[in-house]
Amino acid sequence: MPAGYFDMGDSHRDGLNADGETPVHRVFTDSYSIDATTVTNTAFTEFVSATGYRTEAEVFGFSAVFHLAVQAHPSDLIGTAAGTPWWVGVRGADWRHPHGRLSGLDNLEDHPVVHVSWNDALAYCAWADRALATEAQWERAARAGREHMRYPWGDELDAENGWRCNIWQGLFPTVNTLEDGALTTAPVRSYEPNAWGLWQMVGNVWEWCADRFDHDYYRISPEMNPKGPEQGSQRSIRGGSYLCHDSYCNRYRNAARSSNTPDSSMGNAGFRTVSP
Repeated sequence: MPAGYFDMGDSHRDGLNADGETPVHRVFTDSYSIDATTVTNTAFTEFVSATGYRTEAEVFGFSAVFHLAVQAHPSDLIGTAAGTPWWVGVRGADWRHPHGRLSGLDNLEDHPVVHVSWNDALAYCAWADRALATEAQWERAARAGREHMRYPWGDELDAENGWRCNIWQGLFPTVNTLEDGALTTAPVRSYEPNAWGLWQMVGNVWEWCADRFDHDYYRISPEMNPKGPEQGSQRSIRGGSYLCHDSYCNRYRNAARSSNTPDSSMGNAGFRTVSP
């Protein structure tokens, strides 16, 4: 990514006020490199094999799995999340067992690693001599020089000509018509890359960013290489996931933001890395 300026934020007013996607503001980033894809199960396996690292989901003994994807014994089901009953706490769910202890990584080698927390992503970055993208780096890469666009390819989904991202089709959260070919994750080089050769910057899995999260940060963000607020318990995530749908979560957009605690893991979040 060459050094340069871009307009950061939601020009279409699509986002929720609580997400803090406005005001649109001019931002400069120094040059950096960014992974063409999210980190895959194969790459994360290499990291774990080299270091013996245990993810937080493995240490805690459970993680969050989408209810239609659960592959686990009934005794492994802890319960659903308040307000989001489609998420089930599943004992034994982790990056090696993304749907529960009855699942594995067969045929998922080139899918994004999931059930990794922000802390887990930092551990991988330290081993790989990389870093998590700042929100500014992430959004600039997603836009790929196409400022003010909703999506990496333009302003419209244009689904009648074929799906360009892995999101939900049908009635969320019970009926997915699978028009895009995937119920959960898709291989990281599915659909088509953006103008800068980056795959699935929206949809598939949420991507952890380096920044702490504050919905008011854009009002005070510096112009040069913003790195997020200095305080805050949440960490930023970007890009949306295979569960995004207009009826619930239209965050599969360049400007969309959300957050979670740094020790949280779930079946629809991963990460990609940048040069330190």
